[in-house]
Amino acid sequence: MSGKKQFGSLGSRILKWILIIFFAVYTLFPLLWLFVTSLKTNKEYIASPFSWPAIPQLINYVHAWTQANLGHMIINSIIVAFSATILNVFIATMASYALSRFRFRGREIIYALFASGIMVPLNAMMVPYFMTFQKLHLLDSLLALIILYTAVNLPVSTVIIRGFMDSFPGEVEEAAYVDGCGFFGRFFKIFLPLIRTGIVTAATFCFLTCWNEFVYANLLTSSPETKTIQIGIRYFTNQFSTDYVSMYAAIVIAMVPSIVIYMVFQEKIIAGLTAGAVKG
Repeated sequence: MSGKKQFGSLGSRILKWILIIFFAVYTLFPLLWLFVTSLKTNKEYIASPFSWPAIPQLINYVHAWTQANLGHMIINSIIVAFSATILNVFIATMASYALSRFRFRGREIIYALFASGIMVPLNAMMVPYFMTFQKLHLLDSLLALIILYTAVNLPVSTVIIRGFMDSFPGEVEEAAYVDGCGFFGRFFKIFLPLIRTGIVTAATFCFLTCWNEFVYANLLTSSPETKTIQIGIRYFTNQFSTDYVSMYAAIVIAMVPSIVIYMVFQEKIIAGLTAGAVKG
């Protein structure tokens, strides 16, 4: 009987590692292939897409940076992503505080409306968003992207942050109130430090969404001065030819900030998601 248990335990461990290795390869192979391909020539890529480059072509990254003016587009993406993230987290934190700590009629209905926004496909709102920003005379501006990204990420941020606020007992706030702490004091000095893990989690998701979004950046901007990094990747594709290796180099450059942001806040993101799962 003991031998059967050991065999079953060994089999489950082997199966676990097979699944882990499979998903690791499934996730990492496209990234490795993208990086290797960005070091080839177009001729090598077309002749053999899965071979190693004969001589690494670092010049592809120079071409990607200079020809598409990626530096300016990265600055635009940084301005849009950081502005939208800060504004989004600020609004979501205040909304979460009101929905978590205040008791009023219709509170759960309002929260349900916030949460239902997660289920709305972004592409289904293209025409209303375009018409709205056209009426506001904000087309082809970074402000339009900042407002849009702030709004579309509010449902996710509010759900995440409210989950953390709900986990703290009301006695914490009551004790602060008895000690003479006002509304803003309770909000900024007590709750914000307590829910910083949730705020970082929501902010990271918001930033990554803003950085990687393409559809609305392409829809709402037209001039080179307002385009973001994701639009710059299209520079290498035209009606007659495609500079694949320079485009892949641009994609690698565009991926670096996302990877760095995730690596910096990895522990807080995992802790936030784990805590949310346990509390749920």
